[in-house]
Amino acid sequence: MNLSFLIFLPLVTAIMILVVKGLKQVRAIALFGSVLQLLLVFDLLFQYLKERAHNTTQMLFQYDYFWFTPLNIHYHVGVDGISVAMMLLTAFVVVAGVLVSWAQETLNKEFFFLLVFLSMGAYGFFISLDLFTMFFFLEVAVIPKFLLIGIWGSGKKEYSAMKLALMLMGGSALIFVGLSGIYYFGVAGSQSFDLLTISQMHIPLLIQKIFFPFLFIGFGVFTALFPFHTWVPDGHSSAPTAASMFLAGISMKLGGYGCLRVATYLMPEAAHEYQWIIILLATIAIIYGAFATMMQTDLKYINAYSSVSHCGFVLLGIGMLTRTSINGAVMQMVSHGLMTALFFAAIGMIYSRAHTRMVDQLGGLLKVIPFISTVFVIAGLCSLGLPGFSGFVAEMTVFMGAWQNPDGWYRIATILSCASIVVTAVYILRAAGKTVMGPITDNHYLHLKDAAWNEKFAAALLIIAILVIGLAPFWLTDLIGSGTDAIMSKVLVIVK
Repeated sequence: MNLSFLIFLPLVTAIMILVVKGLKQVRAIALFGSVLQLLLVFDLLFQYLKERAHNTTQMLFQYDYFWFTPLNIHYHVGVDGISVAMMLLTAFVVVAGVLVSWAQETLNKEFFFLLVFLSMGAYGFFISLDLFTMFFFLEVAVIPKFLLIGIWGSGKKEYSAMKLALMLMGGSALIFVGLSGIYYFGVAGSQSFDLLTISQMHIPLLIQKIFFPFLFIGFGVFTALFPFHTWVPDGHSSAPTAASMFLAGISMKLGGYGCLRVATYLMPEAAHEYQWIIILLATIAIIYGAFATMMQTDLKYINAYSSVSHCGFVLLGIGMLTRTSINGAVMQMVSHGLMTALFFAAIGMIYSRAHTRMVDQLGGLLKVIPFISTVFVIAGLCSLGLPGFSGFVAEMTVFMGAWQNPDGWYRIATILSCASIVVTAVYILRAAGKTVMGPITDNHYLHLKDAAWNEKFAAALLIIAILVIGLAPFWLTDLIGSGTDAIMSKVLVIVK
């Protein structure tokens, strides 16, 4: 399997979008290219499972090519189960985002170009085994996010776009310092950005303690690490629907993946040293995000603050440093990506028809737009962790793994995090009840049209993925198991 196809396909699709003329051709190429991405990732999944059955190498389908010899920078790619899971998430969200944006007419060519270009950055990030190359693909996505919000957004879009760009660039600066520290000071006599090479060497504890915070906080900014989460509500609320889906569904997972794959895996001793801080910040994010969501009256702000809370579970799972909790963190990344993309899609469908996202101005929508209302409720039920949906198995796996940590303070953090589910249920049920239940609050809503074919396909695609994980989660835990084992092999050595 040539992993480079997953980079070239979105790039070729994006270029073709710029070349063709006419809205129909632009939409057709964007959809065709995104569907091909999904099929290619499924092919990767099947080939990976087939190869993994007899190949115990940590990373499969590797390709290594010198990119910049003087600094020993490589184009080195490869995947394990965690990478494949993240790419599956990316493929599903990209297809759904293109379908939801089908009616986009303002600068449609540029819009779809940026949307597809974002997917190239995500794929490149998840397959990179060279830290500099990984950083390069991380940066590829920042400017398109800024443009999508600043041009096609709503509300305080200029402010939100600038805030998002500045905070993510600040996080990138911290990451760059951390990567440079590993490169120049990590291992004496061996200046390398190669992830697998560095993992086989021991970075001195002092160097780990100095540069681990740069990496973890830097990637943490991308995944709404408290208190660096403030770009999330403003960015999501102003972004167009597809951009919100991508930001919450994929971009925030780049940060969680980096915290796990780079910071924790390469510097496990420092991860243990700073473990209590990670768990403290994650617990604050979970509780704060839940209570902050209760105060919101805008549907997008509700989902945005909810994302801060749910991403806290990812960081909590990583911070607990048990095999089960890390499995749960990866599952939560996939689950939250699908769930929040579905939620933003439903909110976008409601807003495009009712022209408001304010909960107090909505009501009775189930009577006039039953499909969209049902999608909204399903996304909410997944968010609150109802059994049968992906949110339940992901959060329960995090809680079980967190409880395996015998430290009393960490168990208190686990209990407090579990208690946040009650708060989540309150704001989700209240929002769903006021928005889609009860009498119709505005006669204008009587004339609303239900979901179009493209919106139905987008919602169905995400719902199917959520149900597959929720009803049969073991295929996902088996898929990511080898990647978790590789990380735990480093962590357990430190524990011993």
